[in-house]
Amino acid sequence: MRQHLDILPVQTRRGLNDVTDAVRERLRASGLRDGLCTVFIRHTSASLVIQENADPAARRDLEAFLDRLVPDGDPLYTHVAEGDDDMPSHVKAALTRTSEQIPFRAGDLMLGTWRGLYVWEHRSGRHRRELAVHLVGD
Repeated sequence: MRQHLDILPVQTRRGLNDVTDAVRERLRASGLRDGLCTVFIRHTSASLVIQENADPAARRDLEAFLDRLVPDGDPLYTHVAEGDDDMPSHVKAALTRTSEQIPFRAGDLMLGTWRGLYVWEHRSGRHRRELAVHLVGD
């Protein structure tokens, strides 16, 4: 059993940002064939999600639902030092996930058909995020 830990920098914009291929490339570079991949986002205002990758409407609907549930600029929030999207981004990250685990076999992620791994950026504008990619296997 071996393990490999890598930091994957990603550039994001608000919404779902596909990182599937970048994580697959880290897996290929590791030389591991069978095991478990854990991806962890190192930020408090973005999250990770495994979601449909075929129809963009599914991702837009998911984003619209969470935006309606946790709108920017709500006067309820007092943590607004970085703008109207500051506290809502923290709430959205708390409601979603900061890590995902994906088994891999024969050197490829076992995501299944029509699925991808996404960084869900909850802030407006572009951001540089870091993912910790931890691979354990043979």
